[in-house]
Amino acid sequence: MRDQEPTLRLRGLSRRFGMRWALRGVSLDVERGEVVGIMGHNGSGKSTLLRVVSTALRPSAGEGWVFGKHLVRDAIEVRSHVGFLAHAPGLYDDLTAAENLIFAARMFGVGESEVPAALERVGLGREANERVRGFSAGMQRRLALARLQLGRPGLLLLDEPYNNFDPQGIELVNEVIEEARRNGGAALVVLHDRRQGEHVLDRIVELGRGAVIATSALAERSASFEAATPVIS
Repeated sequence: MRDQEPTLRLRGLSRRFGMRWALRGVSLDVERGEVVGIMGHNGSGKSTLLRVVSTALRPSAGEGWVFGKHLVRDAIEVRSHVGFLAHAPGLYDDLTAAENLIFAARMFGVGESEVPAALERVGLGREANERVRGFSAGMQRRLALARLQLGRPGLLLLDEPYNNFDPQGIELVNEVIEEARRNGGAALVVLHDRRQGEHVLDRIVELGRGAVIATSALAERSASFEAATPVIS
């Protein structure tokens, strides 16, 4: 697997807001099939890192590649390989759950026939025709996960994905991560407590004041990773 292009490669990635550096020279490789937890105190740059990798923000310095595609020069192609779950679910409150996914399916170029199964996978089949504005925070997170999966991203960027979830919801997040792993993808997962993702994480990268200050590998996973390599154009 090491002879393949990494899912993610960052070299000296930095981002500045005015005079404040939110990211400072982050260099990181994430291999295919790898799940990396990102930890650090508030303001350490965790969410900013995901936003830059998702191309929502341009780096102020340094470079990065997703499946060999440059974050800036190939931003449109990068977006087609990335699935970003932010703090806010980004749903349309006045649309139903099904309508939200139908809209997403059209954006992704995915058949609308996949929507019912996507809702069932996250436990929202019965709520398909209910407006999102009446959903609890946990239900909205479930719907956002269903939308994420519709795009079949090769790289998951998950910002505190376990928030607002009961144990069943936490297991659902882990299943989404494991599915990406099995399909040859990878994941960056921001979290406050490593125990939340202990069943899926391969290593932890700790940020402090926007820089990588520590990296620790977790215990070797019992199951070896054997996944098909995704087709990247």
